[in-house]
Order: sequence, then structure tokens, then C-alpha cells
Amino acid sequence: MKKYFVVFLSIGFLVSSCSKSDDDVSTPDNGSNSENSVEKLVADYPVQNFMWQAMNAYYFWQADVADLADSKDDIAADYAEFLSSESDPANFFFKICNQHRNVVGDEAAVDRFSFLSENYQNLIQGFEGVSKSDGVEFGLSLYDTDKVFGYVRYIVPGSDAASKEISRGDIFIGINGTELTLDNYRNLLFGDISTYEMNFATIENRTIIPNGKSLSLTKEEGLSENPILINKVIERNGLKIGYLMYNSFIANYDEQLNDAFGELKAANIDELILDFRYNGGGRVSSAIQIASSIYGAKTNELFLKARFNNKIQSTFSPGDDESNFIDRTIDGSPINELNLNRVYVITTNGTASASELVINGLEPYVDVILVGEKTRGKNEFSVTFVDDRANNYFYNEDREANINPNNQWAIQPLLGRNENADGFLDYTSGLNPDHELEEDLANLGTLGEPTEPLLARTLDVITGTTSKFNLEPIFFSEVLSSSAEMKATHDKMLMDGLINATTFKNKE
Repeated sequence: MKKYFVVFLSIGFLVSSCSKSDDDVSTPDNGSNSENSVEKLVADYPVQNFMWQAMNAYYFWQADVADLADSKDDIAADYAEFLSSESDPANFFFKICNQHRNVVGDEAAVDRFSFLSENYQNLIQGFEGVSKSDGVEFGLSLYDTDKVFGYVRYIVPGSDAASKEISRGDIFIGINGTELTLDNYRNLLFGDISTYEMNFATIENRTIIPNGKSLSLTKEEGLSENPILINKVIERNGLKIGYLMYNSFIANYDEQLNDAFGELKAANIDELILDFRYNGGGRVSSAIQIASSIYGAKTNELFLKARFNNKIQSTFSPGDDESNFIDRTIDGSPINELNLNRVYVITTNGTASASELVINGLEPYVDVILVGEKTRGKNEFSVTFVDDRANNYFYNEDREANINPNNQWAIQPLLGRNENADGFLDYTSGLNPDHELEEDLANLGTLGEPTEPLLARTLDVITGTTSKFNLEPIFFSEVLSSSAEMKATHDKMLMDGLINATTFKNKE
């Protein structure tokens, strides 16, 4: 039976200003400058108010942010003045985070991953694997100081790109004839243009050379991407080796994921390779399911223990903040178990969040061998909050009618960190590979084929042999960004469904 934990808020620290009327005047007219005086009400700033209330209650670093102090909203006048200090809700949100990367930059950032959306529905669709996309999944890197080039990682089946002459390993350097640079690549690649021309290049002698080729691509609304890209068995040296390339932890595909493990179980595999190289995260419930299929449905053994801010942590009874391995999917299907004592995981810097959680959660029980590059180092989890005060701001699909119609914003702040059964949670700098190898942009190979360099190296590790060809990269470039940046699950460890607000009393 799956063990869930919930956040009980019986001590009533959430929505700390509920006892105040939203009509409280925050900037009274004292008559000193009546012509220029403007009365500010808390009710005039519903988005900022919602953000502050949720962040004050749940944010992992609440105690470290002066603007999130419990006393901040004690005086209605001062509180409303504070809410009005940033007219742009996004700026307000990042301001009340703990040294967010959007404010202080990557090097000085404490909070690297809290984010928000102006429309909660777009965010929820993204968590379900639905987006506006042409189906080209790519990485981006720099050359010639400030010029940007892209390389195709894979094509989403059923997309516009799937019907075009474009494939893994293709190099592109421009959009609609405009060269990609540090200043413009976001607008050109992640902007609102639906149909565009992609301009290609080739790698020659470790140099990016335009080749004059171009291709028209169209981003389509509602594209669904199945995160299970490849599931197969490779036979090598008398061993049956399962290979599963899984690109995002999306709950909608949990049953298909369980079926994939069922196929590997039926094949009676000896070893398993999980390819998480492009998996930036997603739902924790899916991570627990994968871990349970690998290790076994041992429901009495701890998979994770969540660590929240002190206000929340102090409300827990022993065990309330723990999740064990499971024996059934969320929909009730029995977990297909492999009961392995070893697993191999292909990783890159794009391996993050829920992917790292699987690795860390299995470590106390299974020999986890990493092949590739150091992982991202995203060890915090989050939950979706919307302006539904009666539900303590937790998003619930059954309560969409209760969300403030004048405020459709959603925030996804970091709430805490998950530790494994050994109490380990500090991998902010990433998890180091046991066998290091970068992807070769001049020879990406075909995903799932034994000759693809990272898979070939993993097979060598498993069998104790050496490939007949050189696997060392010829052309390697540090990743600047990727198409995954636009995915709602990117760099996310989503505890939605595992954490729920259940009780609330107003602060006395």
C-alpha cells in the first residue's frame, strides 16, 4: 500500500492575515498631501497577497527572508504598502525568494528553481506532458564567444518535426535567417512564433560551418510527449540487459511506465540501464514507482523523508513526513517488480530533480552506477499553489471553480528537500558519475543502439569489455540551455499529490 504524507496545519500559521479584512486601508490619508495621496488596500493586490501568504507559510527558506517574517502583515497599512511595492507580480515573487537566480544571478543564488506562471492552466498542462511544440528537443551551446548553436537530441514522435527531414545530431545556428546569439536566442527559439525556418550547419574540424540548409517547422498546440522514448532488451555476452530511456516523470503515463517494466520483467533481464540523460524531473510519485519497480514493492522500507521549514516540520508526528516504497500504482495496478540489486543510470547535467531523487533514494538499497556526466544538483521539491484560500492555496483539480477568477497566477516555490533512508540529501553540487563520458556533439549516435557512445560505455561497464571504437568525444561544448527549459517538469521535483493541506485554523 502506498504511504502518503500530508501537511496538517492545525496550528494555523497559514494565511496569517486571514483575520484581517481585505478592505483594510493600508495607506491612510493623513491630510498632509491629500491631492497626491492614494489609498492602498490589500484587496487591490490579490496576486501579491496570495503569493506572500503561501510563501510565508510553506517556503523552505522562509526564516531567512526578512520580507517573509510572520510579523510582516501585522499592520495592514504597512502590509498593503509592501504589496504595492512591485506592480509586476513576477518581480514581487522573485523579490520574496531567498536570493533567487533571477535577482542575483546563478553564482550568488540560493534559490535556483522556484518559478511561477501567469496562468495556472498552462502550468498544469505542462506537468501532464502537453505543450505547444514542433517536437524538436535540442541542446544549446556557445561558440565564437557569443554565438549560439543548437544540436538536435531527439524528435518527439507524432510531432510536426517527426514528418520532416530532421534528426538527432543535426546542428542549427539560426532562425529565419537570423544568427543565434546570447542576446537573441531566447526570443528566437522560445518566443511566440509558431512557424519558422531553422537554419542548419555542420561540424567540420571542430568548427561550426553554415551549410545553407533550412527547414520549415511549426509549433502545434496540445502536443503530448510520452516520456517513455525507448524500452528494449539488448543481449550482450550472454546477458539480457534492459534499456529504458525515460525523459520526464509524468503521472499520466505511470500505467504505461508500469507496463514497460512488465515487459522487462517478462524478458527476465539480468541488468537494467535507466537513461536519464535528458530527464529534468517531474512528479515524485512517478519516481517512487520507478524505484519500487527496480528494488521491489517493499512497503515497509523508507524511500524518502521530506524536510520542510521549521514551522511545518514542527507540526509532524513521527512518520508523517515519510514515503515508503509502494506495491501499486496510483491507479491501483500491482507494481511490476524486477527486484534488482544493481542498476546503471546514464546521466548528464540535464539529469535533475526527480531523476536525482530516484538515484539518491535507491542508494541505501541498490548499487547505483552512474555513467556519463555530473547531474544537475537539484535536490529541492515544490508544490503548485493557486489563489484558493479555502484550500490553503494548494492546487486541486476538483476545486478549479474555487480559484479566484481575478487571479489565475500559480507559483511553484521550493518547499523542502528529500533525504534518503541514510539521511543523505546534500547533493546541491550534483551527483558524480562513476564512469565519466561527455556526449560527443560530432557523434551523438542513435539513441538505443549499442553503438551510441554513452550506451556503449555503459554496456562495456556491465560486461567488463572494451568497445572496438573510440568513445572519447571529438567535439564537446558546455550546455548553455535546452528546449527542456520550456517544459513545466524541467528541474522540478513535484510533490503534488503527496502533500495536501487538510486542516486550518486562523491565527489567534
